[in-house]
Amino acid sequence: MTFAEAAIFYNLSPTTIQNWKRLVHSRTTRQTKPYKILDDVLLNDVKEHPDDYQYERARRLNCSKTGIYHALKRLGISQKKDLRRSKSVSDKKSEVSE
Repeated sequence: MTFAEAAIFYNLSPTTIQNWKRLVHSRTTRQTKPYKILDDVLLNDVKEHPDDYQYERARRLNCSKTGIYHALKRLGISQKKDLRRSKSVSDKKSEVSE
């Protein structure tokens, strides 16, 4: 049956039938997405530089910030800062004279 014949038979638009056929064929092409960022490389980078921003990791690993975001999410790693080791907060308390 052609698209036009099927459209008349099922009382649908020929475009709808073509879209359905395209959907069926597009799902069989790939099961999983390839990853550019290897899990062990990212885990080592997180261990070596725990407080770095995503753009810094992206620069080191030669990928995008969005790629780092998705890879960290895939690995279940949160981006919460540890204030004891943060670059922006100094370890010394400010000395206030009383």
